[in-house]
Amino acid sequence: MRTLVFAALACALALPVVAHGQDSARAPVSGVPLTLDEATTLARRNNPTFLSIANNRRTADAAVRSARGAFLPSAAASFGSRYQQGGTQVFNGLNFSNSSATLQSSYSLNLNYRINSATFVQPRAASANRDAVDADIAGNSEQLRATVTQQYLTVLQAQARSALQDTLVNTARTQLDLAKAKMAVGSGTVLDVRRAEVGLGQAQVALLTARNNVEVEKLRLFQQMGVPQAPDAVLTTEFRIDPPTFELAQLLDLARRQNPAIVALRSRERAAELNTKVARAEYTPTLALSTGWGGNSYQYTDGNYLVNQARNGTLSQQAGCFQQDSIRVRVGLPSAGCTGSAYQFTDAQAAAIRSQNNQFPFRFERSPLAFTAQFSVPIFNNFNREERVQRSEVERDDAMYSVRAKDLALTADVTQAYLTLTTGAQTVALQEQNATKAKEELAYAEERYKVGLATFLDVTTSRGTYEQALIDRVNAVYDYHKAFAALENAVGRPLR
Repeated sequence: MRTLVFAALACALALPVVAHGQDSARAPVSGVPLTLDEATTLARRNNPTFLSIANNRRTADAAVRSARGAFLPSAAASFGSRYQQGGTQVFNGLNFSNSSATLQSSYSLNLNYRINSATFVQPRAASANRDAVDADIAGNSEQLRATVTQQYLTVLQAQARSALQDTLVNTARTQLDLAKAKMAVGSGTVLDVRRAEVGLGQAQVALLTARNNVEVEKLRLFQQMGVPQAPDAVLTTEFRIDPPTFELAQLLDLARRQNPAIVALRSRERAAELNTKVARAEYTPTLALSTGWGGNSYQYTDGNYLVNQARNGTLSQQAGCFQQDSIRVRVGLPSAGCTGSAYQFTDAQAAAIRSQNNQFPFRFERSPLAFTAQFSVPIFNNFNREERVQRSEVERDDAMYSVRAKDLALTADVTQAYLTLTTGAQTVALQEQNATKAKEELAYAEERYKVGLATFLDVTTSRGTYEQALIDRVNAVYDYHKAFAALENAVGRPLR
């Protein structure tokens, strides 16, 4: 049985760590396989924080369209109606009265065009801002990938430690069997058995803690992915430990050229410079052009109001004619005749007047076309322009300082991550040696205990050393992978 235990320990010590991005060929049949690439893809599709940042692209696109739309005229259309009760109104000291209420309607279509030097600069500034937003999205996408990778590795590390605790429980159980066997033949003591039982209990507690940690870290991984946890998900991506083949100078050059964060800051610096030109454009002249079409309709609600006015006018004209005709006859002139069609008001005329009055709401009288051109030169506006120019220049300088600060931080981050990675690779090699030597020490202590040349305390001490060596090796392996992921995050792109 002891041989089987040591074989299990040897398998745990030789846990394979293979190529990044490749699916394990030994993934369990049951459960849903989840690779690192799939986890990253799901996170980019579902992580709420990342989606809220990616949503800014729509605003940036709208700003670019708006800036380019400044080269086109603006248009506005309107339609209105009005009801006015009949009565007397006073306008400029004159009284106007209508015994009939009126209905009015109007329409207008106006075109306006305004252009100055800022019109030509704003599209470039908006495009630069959109480039910065794209770089922000790329940067957050890379940051999300790094976060998911770190958590993915944390889950694998927790699983490796859980598997290791399984092996250590078997080791503790084997030592308990050994202590009981020694006591049965009279060469061991009850104290040895109790120590072995305590060791087994401690190993079982550690196993429970390790298994719980696996579930907690899985839950956090799915939280980063933005999807509900799949209880039967199996992480299948494995990683290989290879000595770094790239130089620090290459990484620094790559980071300065492609890191999304510094690319975004450079885009914002360009946008700030263009925004300064936009602010200075307020000192330049502006040409404004406008024209429009329109019409009005006017209708009396009482259809007989105009008919009565026209009839009364005809009767008044006929009465006047009779008066003049009587004067002509008295002075011996021939009668002019006041009974012709000009002095008669017919039903046809009344119908025509009613038809002409029926205008509301869409029988418009078109207004004359008008065209306006205005050329304005700004002179003084209470230093508002100066304030905006000063503010834009400060924002430009701040953007420049941000680029400089990010460049310094990038150098420090990449250098630190590179040194941590190289140290991690050396640490893995040393921990593997320590684990091998600790295994040999434990085997030697057990053999000496069997033949009575060592106490069970020696075995317990060697087992504790061996357990810690295995744990340190697992931690060193995954610390290396996490350091590699941190270096990729600092550079701003995958490196393998």
